[in-house]
Amino acid sequence: MDRSVNPLPPLPAVRVFEAAARLGSFSRAAEELAMTQAAVSYQIKLLEDRAGRPLFKRLPRGVAPTAAGKALQRHAGEALDLLRQGWADLRGSGGEELVISTITSFAAFILGPRLGLFQVAHPGITTRVDVNPRVADLLAGEASVAIRAGRGSWPGLAADLLIRGSYTPLLTPALMEAYGPIEEPADLLRVPLVDAGDPAWALWFRAAGVEPPKQAEQHSLGTQMLEVQAALAGHGACLMTPAYARGLIASGALVQPFDLVTEDDISVWLVCPEARRDAPAIAAFRSWLLAEVAELAG
Repeated sequence: MDRSVNPLPPLPAVRVFEAAARLGSFSRAAEELAMTQAAVSYQIKLLEDRAGRPLFKRLPRGVAPTAAGKALQRHAGEALDLLRQGWADLRGSGGEELVISTITSFAAFILGPRLGLFQVAHPGITTRVDVNPRVADLLAGEASVAIRAGRGSWPGLAADLLIRGSYTPLLTPALMEAYGPIEEPADLLRVPLVDAGDPAWALWFRAAGVEPPKQAEQHSLGTQMLEVQAALAGHGACLMTPAYARGLIASGALVQPFDLVTEDDISVWLVCPEARRDAPAIAAFRSWLLAEVAELAG
């Protein structure tokens, strides 16, 4: 085949372009690649001259890809990821590392118990889980993918819905017996409530047709994982996302007294850089996790 018909762009320039597009900065790309900023600018100009069009918009702070740049960014990111994976396979280094930034509750109730299944299915991908309340900067390469709570819109990131925001009361069998019978939603008014000042409690009671109790302002435990631990210790009923509660309900550790589930607009999402959505390790993890969550929901 005559490769001169569709010649490759200068590969060093593509590498520089991908870093600058991902980081949104020529200077940060220079730091990552151990180059001078002048060298980065030269490589970008070389690529733009070959393309015959600008690939970046120069902003007061940093740069952003043009429409043509965004199209190239996606292909460049995928190509470099494939090259990294191929080189790792050739060297026998065990493949690509997938860094997963995640919120605490999802890590505890969904990811932790199941991640071993992904590792068995994909032995060539090394995984590292980062449970951190700070939001990882995926575009800067701080993690490969992230599990985030939000409304699903983050610039430069592709987002897949995992678990819609929803809550229902749970309590231990012992607490249910002590304050029983718990037959109607209003019966929960007799039960201590974990994080009683959480507005979600008022929403649930009103959805059940019950005037919510007036609660003094309290400190919040901050995560469902801690709230559930308090409920398991018998300190009160907690609100929990049903998908997180499956195992605890099945084991009998907690009881869901009512089918009523309330929803809000803060859901759980799998996010990754749009330009790297089809990178081998990210695509494999995305496909696996979406299937796991779908099975859990079913």
